Amino acid sequence: MYHLRLKGNHYEMGVKRGKIFKKCQISFPLQLDDFQLEHGRKSEKIVREFFPEVCEEMKGVSDTIGVEYLYLVSWMLCMGCCMYNLENNIPVEIRGCTAFAYSIGGRIIYGRNNDLPPYLREGSKSEIYVPKGGNRFNLTTSSFINGEEGLNEYGLAAAMTFVMTDLEKIQAGFNSCFIVRYLLEKANSVKQAIALLLKLPIASNCNILLADKSGSMAVVESTPTVKKIRGAEVFGNDSIVCTVNRFISDEMKPYDDTNGNDYNSYKRYKVVIDSFSSRHIREDYIETTKQLLKGDYGFICQYDDEPDFETVWSSIFDLKSLVIYRAEGDPRKKKFIRDNRLCNIISS
Repeated sequence: MYHLRLKGNHYEMGVKRGKIFKKCQISFPLQLDDFQLEHGRKSEKIVREFFPEVCEEMKGVSDTIGVEYLYLVSWMLCMGCCMYNLENNIPVEIRGCTAFAYSIGGRIIYGRNNDLPPYLREGSKSEIYVPKGGNRFNLTTSSFINGEEGLNEYGLAAAMTFVMTDLEKIQAGFNSCFIVRYLLEKANSVKQAIALLLKLPIASNCNILLADKSGSMAVVESTPTVKKIRGAEVFGNDSIVCTVNRFISDEMKPYDDTNGNDYNSYKRYKVVIDSFSSRHIREDYIETTKQLLKGDYGFICQYDDEPDFETVWSSIFDLKSLVIYRAEGDPRKKKFIRDNRLCNIISS
């Protein structure tokens, strides 16, 4: 996993990343068909309306590496959206992932297993952003510029999980990974993040988990036409939200096109909720959250029988202290390492 720090205006940050790509001789398989290119063109206009800064960042990359801007942007806006069901695409979209946040004993903790094909492990990144005019945040990503999860300086965590969408239902708009990036940079609380999210055009089905250091938390189950806010489950004075690769709310299930091909999503969801309700998560919250992510309490990362699929990283965020713990690989095999970069920036 690469650890990068980006600072300055967005175009400058894109140029810095582009120079790194050139130095490392990294190229991109921009094999897009007419549908994807059209989706990219239409979506770029929407992203530019709401988040022009990130378009400038992508422009900085494209200018530096010598790739046509709209091809690069289209490729990035198709990620997690309409890469998975077109046979000739590189890469083919398959995604697992379990994310949750809980409030207990005055602590607000977030956890995640990010499940992907193993070839994405080495290229994954944990990045510190200090953008001019925006929130400072940590972004964890198997791509770049957009991301699967993150934590910002206000103690707001945002994360996505992928939900299958029929190709005919996909619309122009933000994909889930750009939603995460947008909310981390623009919002300082769950309330503000939800208000921003409800206004965004969404490209395809996804779940967006939000939690902040006050203990507010929710999952926004999102489609191109409908959004549903799912609140936390409450157990006494404690609460938890969890998201996997399906919709949990009954009213959203008809929009889910997974057809059971979701890497045992509901089993993973139940393991998280049952572990919390049965008090496996005890006073040493970080350690017991590690055990949950390792699969000690049930199936959550044990993809040993799945070819070319595994947990490529696991994360734990302490939303009040801004300390992050991360296992860069299968959490059963890799140690969780403490990452103080974000809290050090805020306290300096």
